[in-house]
Amino acid sequence: MKLQKPESLRNGDTIGIISPASSPDDLSRINKGVNYFERLGYHVEVGKNVGKYEGYLAGTDEERIEDLHNMFSNKNIRAIICVRGGYGSPRLLDKIDYQLIKKNPKIFVGYSDITALQLAFFTKTNLVTFAGPMVAVDFHSEINRYTEEIFWRTITSTKKIEKVILPEGESLLPMKKGRAEGEIIGGNLSLILSLLGSSYIPKFKDKILFLEDIDEAPYKVDRMLNQLTIAGMLKKISGVLLGEFTDCVEKDAEKKTLTLDEVFEKYLGELRIPVIKNFPHGHRKANHTIPFGIKTKVNADKGYVEFLESAVI
Repeated sequence: MKLQKPESLRNGDTIGIISPASSPDDLSRINKGVNYFERLGYHVEVGKNVGKYEGYLAGTDEERIEDLHNMFSNKNIRAIICVRGGYGSPRLLDKIDYQLIKKNPKIFVGYSDITALQLAFFTKTNLVTFAGPMVAVDFHSEINRYTEEIFWRTITSTKKIEKVILPEGESLLPMKKGRAEGEIIGGNLSLILSLLGSSYIPKFKDKILFLEDIDEAPYKVDRMLNQLTIAGMLKKISGVLLGEFTDCVEKDAEKKTLTLDEVFEKYLGELRIPVIKNFPHGHRKANHTIPFGIKTKVNADKGYVEFLESAVI
């Protein structure tokens, strides 16, 4: 299946906003994000069910699916940006009209729980999606300059993206030397695991696998990487990028534990592929947008990552 790239976003285009997972506790964050987009010269359409609550979900499955389908079917919408992550995206996968998405490829942005949708879209439609900033998380107050610049450049420019620029004072840390090329896929480790054994998980063969997570103790990360290992997934990939693993430490000081680095070394150090740590993406302020699906080069010998093509047309 040919890779599907969405059209680039242009000034004056309309951005659609949906909540496929959870709603923020403070709904004013959504309005603040809308105001930000409008100040930049974009029109905004907020899904009719955005702002609802159904326990920890942003409305019922049917309401969240309705907004998702409406945004993809609306010819005026050029980009769809999620409100936040949380939980709920995996519940939608068996209810989505993937033919609708395939016929209407659009910029689709989010991360964390949104990983489930991004992997399913790639598997079913080969659509390039964007692990990038979300309305109520990154756009509601002072926007990080690095996050902002990388994001808008990625979704508006049809030029090759080239080498990843890092935030000031940061550097990529090679864990296993080597070089590799392949399509980049991945996202939140917990969400990737939630799709194993389903028809929504992409083929891992020759892919560059990106991983991030939040608030998972080292033994939980250990369990998840072990599951990828015994499922045979890590034998298929050509390289690994590790992003931010925010607060992934043992909270109980009395409890014996391995460090996160020791866990990574156990499962990734044995692979004969390049592995790079400290990629600037995940639950953090300075966040590099990742276009899942495009060709990517990992050079752990020289410590850089390069996107080899544009993400939009």
